[in-house]
Amino acid sequence: MTIGGRIVLKAGRDGPVRGGNPWIFSQAIAHADPSTLAAGEWVEVRAAGGDVMGCGYYNPNTTIAVRMLAFGAVPNPGEVIAERLHSALALRKRIISEDTNCYRLINGEGDMLPGVVADLYGDVVVLQLLTAGAERMRDEIAGGLHENLTPRAIVERSHGAVRRQEGLADRSGLLAGELPPETIVSENGIRLAIDLEHGQKTGYFLDQRENRLIAKHLARDARVLDGYCYAGGFALAALTGNARQVVAVDTSERALSRARRNLELNGYGAAACELVHGETARYLAECDQRFDLVVLDPPALARSLKDAERAGHLYVELNAIAMKAVARGGSLMTFSCSVHFRGEDFMRAVRIAQTKARRNFRLVRHLGPGGDHPALLGHPEGEYLSGVLLSELE
Repeated sequence: MTIGGRIVLKAGRDGPVRGGNPWIFSQAIAHADPSTLAAGEWVEVRAAGGDVMGCGYYNPNTTIAVRMLAFGAVPNPGEVIAERLHSALALRKRIISEDTNCYRLINGEGDMLPGVVADLYGDVVVLQLLTAGAERMRDEIAGGLHENLTPRAIVERSHGAVRRQEGLADRSGLLAGELPPETIVSENGIRLAIDLEHGQKTGYFLDQRENRLIAKHLARDARVLDGYCYAGGFALAALTGNARQVVAVDTSERALSRARRNLELNGYGAAACELVHGETARYLAECDQRFDLVVLDPPALARSLKDAERAGHLYVELNAIAMKAVARGGSLMTFSCSVHFRGEDFMRAVRIAQTKARRNFRLVRHLGPGGDHPALLGHPEGEYLSGVLLSELE
């Protein structure tokens, strides 16, 4: 990789970069030199007064025009990717437990490789390249992962709205090696069959690993509801925590089929968990039973900023219904996985839901993704997963 040009910021628009935010919006740019810079090209970034801010890659056609790869002095471009990979893998070696072999290897901006996501499933790496700049780094990223990990296979699953905004078509396929007939991994000692072809995200919701462990500890002798269960991650955690009863609900028959397979892998018969094909909010509203632990992990309800207001109303209604379904003295784990509705916005919706449900809960702890999903301190936009653990005050 080489530096192909220079971006100069407008006067007074360098504050976010100095604060560690890797995103530079098009409105903050005074000019590009040369003006013919192509999408994904590496650039040096300078403040209006001439200070070197670092380097990143540029896309003249998107609102986020520059995504930073380094702050301060511009490094040797040929060394950046190798150094970022080394740092990312070293972090995972420190924080991932021995009973887990599926986790995030590279978390985009959080590992200073914007637009790059890589997840490990046993001996298979799944790679997502979401931006024009990431697309240009494909060979270097895949080569670095192969050199450091020697996986059985590297699979690309690059798709979604961000790629379309970047002017890229979806792309998927085998980049290296050979896929096994079935990919079986371990998370917190629980065996999981991963659907690398059709599964959500890269195959599984790895960001909830630590929250599933919390659910396991809460589940002893409890009646547990896993709403929007997908492949049954929270349900399995509850079963391993010796729950008295587990119900898992999802609208996708494919997801429920995957949950059945995961139950079998861990030695649980059909009677261990009731799998319900349906909408979670409707199930909770119509169910006469009350649960000691309700887990709500819905899909993103705000996929863009314009959806945020509507999402707020939906989160209020959903959480109010869930709170009514919590048994006296029980707990609720509830999440929002949208960058456009997070943090205090989500907390406000949960507080309004409590009033609507006429219940009284304590905030036990804030919840978020595991440590393998780091976010830069100066980049709150990277903190997409917001959650809380609530316990009713008896």
